[in-house]
Amino acid sequence: MTTAATDSLVTVDWLKDHLTDPKVRVFEVSVDTGVYEKGHIPGAVDLNWHTDLVDTVNRDIASREKLQAQLRRAGVDEDTTVIVYGDHNNWFAAWGVWVLDVYGFGTRAKLLDGGRKLWEARGLPLTTAVPAYEATALELPGRDDSLRARLANTLDVAEGRIDGKLVDIRSPDEYLGKVFAPEGVKELSIRAGHIPGAENVPWATIVNEDGTYKPLDEIRRIYAEKGIDGTKPVITYCRIGERSSHTWFALKRLLGYDARNYDGSWTEYGNAVGVPVVNRSGTIWLGK
Repeated sequence: MTTAATDSLVTVDWLKDHLTDPKVRVFEVSVDTGVYEKGHIPGAVDLNWHTDLVDTVNRDIASREKLQAQLRRAGVDEDTTVIVYGDHNNWFAAWGVWVLDVYGFGTRAKLLDGGRKLWEARGLPLTTAVPAYEATALELPGRDDSLRARLANTLDVAEGRIDGKLVDIRSPDEYLGKVFAPEGVKELSIRAGHIPGAENVPWATIVNEDGTYKPLDEIRRIYAEKGIDGTKPVITYCRIGERSSHTWFALKRLLGYDARNYDGSWTEYGNAVGVPVVNRSGTIWLGK
């Protein structure tokens, strides 16, 4: 069930040395969509996760046509290497890489290890200048659905029809049902808890203090201790799919496991009627 791990990360030193490489294009995908305007990596193009990477009417990722148009305007061609970074330990940057991978980029879409956090900590250059590039005629393939889990796929694992593993990367309080969501967020579910059989491995478990991923041997050991060793397909989930993309990246792109991201995550599952839920805290939604 495993394949050889691929070179899917670049270091801040590598990016610093390739900022003017015409075959490299940098994108920022940050949780805080206003941070780009305050200063970004020179040459980076902003992708707003609220509008640019999604269908703004239906709950879905951006269509092939929408994403293709944005990449064309950014000067991305068939042989361009795309580097994605963001704030909050690359949560939505990893989600951006996942979306690009769904549309066929594979290892041509890479993550900046450490993201904004490490770039800023190293005192590397930032600019407020918005770049302009010559448009291309890039053609994207259709979606690769093998990288994406839907509610039905998740239920197949939870209810034993498929022999796989579920990884809940949320906080222990979310997993146990003590809270419905992190404090202050607006995307909510009316049920708390987790999907039956899911192992709780919070995303930060595999991250160093500087925002980089821990060594691969350590990441592999952390998951193996939870019975996740690449011998069975894995589905990752969180609340809306961004934190789980960070874990999906580690499992799929770094370790080479057969992994899919469930971007519907708990806001879909916890609002679905009739699905099995484990709520060890017994928390009840009271409409507040």
